[in-house]
Amino acid sequence: MINPNMRLFVFLAALLFSAVSFGQDFKKKISIDALNAFVEEDINNLKSDEAINSVDIKASHWDTKIYNPYKHEKVTFPIEIKFEDSSYVSPIPIRKVITSRFGWRRGRAHKGIDIDLVTGDSVRSMFDGIVRFAKYSPGHGRTVVVRHYNGLETVYAHLSKYAVKANDTVKAGDLLGKGGASGNARGSHLHLVINYKGISINPEYLFDFGEENKIRSKTIWVTDNWVRPEVHNSKRRTKLQLLHTEEEAIASLETRKQIYIVKRGDTLSRISHRNNVSIASICKSNYIKRTTPIKIGQRLVLEYVF
Repeated sequence: MINPNMRLFVFLAALLFSAVSFGQDFKKKISIDALNAFVEEDINNLKSDEAINSVDIKASHWDTKIYNPYKHEKVTFPIEIKFEDSSYVSPIPIRKVITSRFGWRRGRAHKGIDIDLVTGDSVRSMFDGIVRFAKYSPGHGRTVVVRHYNGLETVYAHLSKYAVKANDTVKAGDLLGKGGASGNARGSHLHLVINYKGISINPEYLFDFGEENKIRSKTIWVTDNWVRPEVHNSKRRTKLQLLHTEEEAIASLETRKQIYIVKRGDTLSRISHRNNVSIASICKSNYIKRTTPIKIGQRLVLEYVF
């Protein structure tokens, strides 16, 4: 991209040369309004760039040695996330196939999504930012964390090779490393996590992982429902209800609950599947364990996130 200052200089130089060559007749051919519009566009571009670059994203909790420097930071919900653009750069160069979603998986919290790839595939930064962490992390293996200007951090885990180091400035689409299966990975894939102050947000609430690489909204509010893996199912996408204002977010905190009466042949797994509620959520809402027998006629509380 041409620097706006250089672009303006080139245009004014051409204007001066043309004026000398063609004399006064040139004035009739050049619209002052067009010139003003051109200059105003460059000034606005400069202001926009300066506004972004003026954000010091290294000013707080900048630690290149640990994965989560926000362990003692308390986050109050709902939180507002803003995006400058309506799209992002795909973290992989191929069609994104999600093999495991944000949610409860095999008795543990899965705090990101798994995207299928082949070892050696390029992994790229979704947005502009600065690399905060680029080293081996238990479970995640070779990991790169990029902090962005809107407060989010994107995490790219299970890499086979690094292409960046901590404190590197990156642009959207820049190579971060090569995909792989390092750490606790069952086969090669990209484990993508979206964090805000150390809190993992369901990535599919913020982003559409289809072919168009769309951000779901330039302004989106996040409630604690979207950071709790236990109320999501890692095998299917949770129904989305985007919250565009603080008022909508506060109203949504009125948790929807439903009473389910156990029928003949029911199991926790069957109830979970039929009602799109994770087993972990059912157990937590009813103070039972996965191994606790359920009886015909028993009343269970089903807690939803939408």
